[in-house]
Amino acid sequence: MSDPSQILLVGHPNVGKSVLFNRLAGASATESNYPGTTVDYAEGELVIDGDAVPIIDTPGTFSLDPRDRAEEVTVELLEDAADVLVVGVIDATRFERGLNLMLELIERGYELVVALNMWDQARRKGIDIDVDRVEWLLGVPVVPAVATEGRGIKTLQRRMDEAHAPSIEQVQTRVRNGS
Repeated sequence: MSDPSQILLVGHPNVGKSVLFNRLAGASATESNYPGTTVDYAEGELVIDGDAVPIIDTPGTFSLDPRDRAEEVTVELLEDAADVLVVGVIDATRFERGLNLMLELIERGYELVVALNMWDQARRKGIDIDVDRVEWLLGVPVVPAVATEGRGIKTLQRRMDEAHAPSIEQVQTRVRNGS
């Protein structure tokens, strides 16, 4: 992706989006309320190629078909953004659960890079995720990360340039064919 106007962190609640956000935005982070609500989100800036790009830590959502006001805020932030780069954050210990949301983001045409957060916990639990295969199946960059320790953050930032919007049909064909 070239020159996103905004970066949105999107994922289920409690997957480490806020820790990842703080690693990416650093001292530029501020809390805001979404207009007309008491739902808050964090805003900051991430410097990409010398340019400060707004980055937002959206409220946790299980789906892009919202069931509560917090999920509505996330969907509205996505829909209102032009030239948005989405960092989809998945708890690697619950990979399958987070995958559905990533497929929804792909289906809606968002430029995406996936952060597999809590990678260390997944490894300790014996969960083996073939990152290269997942990346190939989804057609987007996939980066293992441990946000609490700052691991994978530089790689995630570097791979944001590779984010793009694959077609859902392409993803479905790859999943069906398995190769």
